[in-house]
Amino acid sequence: MKRILFMVLLCMLAATQLLPQSDTGGKFSGLMFGDYFYNILRDSTIDNINNKALEGEKDLNGFQFRRIYFTYDYKISDQFSTRFRLESQTMIGVDNTIFTAFIKDAYLNWKKIFEGSNFIFGIQPPPTFTVSEEFWNYRSLDRTIMDLRRIASSRDFGASLKGRLNSSGSIKYWLMYGNGNSFETEGDRFKRAYAHIELQPGEALKLTLYSDYRFNPEKEYTQVEQSFNNDALTSALFLGYQNNDNFRIGAESFLQVTYNDLIQTEEADYLIQNRNTLGVSLFGWYKFNDLLVGVGRYDYYDPNMSADFKGDSRNYFILGLSFILHEKVSITPNFLLETYETPTNGIAIDPSLTGRITFYYQFL
Repeated sequence: MKRILFMVLLCMLAATQLLPQSDTGGKFSGLMFGDYFYNILRDSTIDNINNKALEGEKDLNGFQFRRIYFTYDYKISDQFSTRFRLESQTMIGVDNTIFTAFIKDAYLNWKKIFEGSNFIFGIQPPPTFTVSEEFWNYRSLDRTIMDLRRIASSRDFGASLKGRLNSSGSIKYWLMYGNGNSFETEGDRFKRAYAHIELQPGEALKLTLYSDYRFNPEKEYTQVEQSFNNDALTSALFLGYQNNDNFRIGAESFLQVTYNDLIQTEEADYLIQNRNTLGVSLFGWYKFNDLLVGVGRYDYYDPNMSADFKGDSRNYFILGLSFILHEKVSITPNFLLETYETPTNGIAIDPSLTGRITFYYQFL
């Protein structure tokens, strides 16, 4: 904790005294969001569920910073710019309270490497859910569905090309090739390739088509002699509609196929199957006036669509009322609810419910 505070203070000192922004072409920015939270409902068997949206025991409550961003953007020239971002976050209610800091972004942006396209190298956001997250506009409440369910990492270390395919910019593309995760040391030959198309036929409508291919090591089973390809293919679709700054509605869906990831017994033989994971998210917000915004979201998530794996799907709801005190400050009372399909053993799982008061503010 002391090291993190020292690092942040040192960066702020550099920003305000040692590196005047007007002389360096640089810009510092920062934001924080956190909550007072209370876990109203939890099932005692909740620990048996993997990849949950809501963690922690019943009646656990407290204050937490879920994200702190400290960013420095530097313009080297008209053609080159860089970004360096630190992130800190707390994880409360699992085993203990952990406060960590790490590099979130560190990349070079080569603008107009050729007409209409930029080249980016380093730790950067992949195209997986960047557009939908910006459209959702309430990252302070929760991550979008593919980020929340860990379908892909929020950052990757690699190289990308992004730009427009027509003169108006209504058709954009984004290609990337990376390690598959920026938060771990790279120790294998397996990578991830991304492709993304964004269509904007008008100011009100936005559509994206996305796919990525994750190369994985072959998977082995003790019951059979041979090993099997365990690569994964993810496809996603996003559609958003907005009416000026009054309201937005969005829909996002993904399907991830992980090859040969399951083994089933069929009489005397073993059957190797693909794992098909499905997610659908519907969200929106409405601006009642300059002070008040209503926010809502519903997610459906099935980690395994196979008929042999029933009882593992979830429904996730977010409902909030955001008070916009300033363009850089908001307070949002909100509720998070996750319900669980009854497992095949017939023992129902009680829903998880958390109430929060979320604070969001930009400090630079």
